[in-house]
Amino acid sequence: EILHIFFATNPQRFPSNRQTKPQGMKEGCLLMEYNGAHYASMLVDLASDILLSPEMQREQNFIQHGSTTCYAHSANVACMALYLADVLHLRVDRLSLARGALLHDFFLYDWHESDPSHRLHGFRHPFSALKNARKHFNLNPIECDAIRKHMFPLTPFPPLYKESLLVCLADKLCALDETLFS
Repeated sequence: EILHIFFATNPQRFPSNRQTKPQGMKEGCLLMEYNGAHYASMLVDLASDILLSPEMQREQNFIQHGSTTCYAHSANVACMALYLADVLHLRVDRLSLARGALLHDFFLYDWHESDPSHRLHGFRHPFSALKNARKHFNLNPIECDAIRKHMFPLTPFPPLYKESLLVCLADKLCALDETLFS
């Protein structure tokens, strides 16, 4: 059921399901080897408790980038972070990586609405996300760091853990893709 949500809302996010390679992408390019379905399945195994939580489900009501919901963006980031860990041959805490990635934008509001509290969203939302995540889930230090530091260098604190750095990188890759192509 969860995988159906990923594919129904975001089939373009899974390059292995495309019939042809994207124009301009060379053979051997890192993303040609990305199997989104594999990482989506891994994500469900690791963090279905978060994916199915009522609070996380609320993220389906908010657009994050382009036409991509905050829920789909968070799942995309988690899948990409898991993929990057594999392709870079990094030994990471996969559970913390997946959970931190899913909760990195857990701010629970539509930042596109004209509201004084949404000013400086790019700078402030990691702290709102962390506050909300702590309220609804038990977090470890790696997960907290991934949520708090994912906007580096916009926020001046660099990631302390490999998992945090992967979430930061995956967020930027996914945000670029979603903004340009969704």
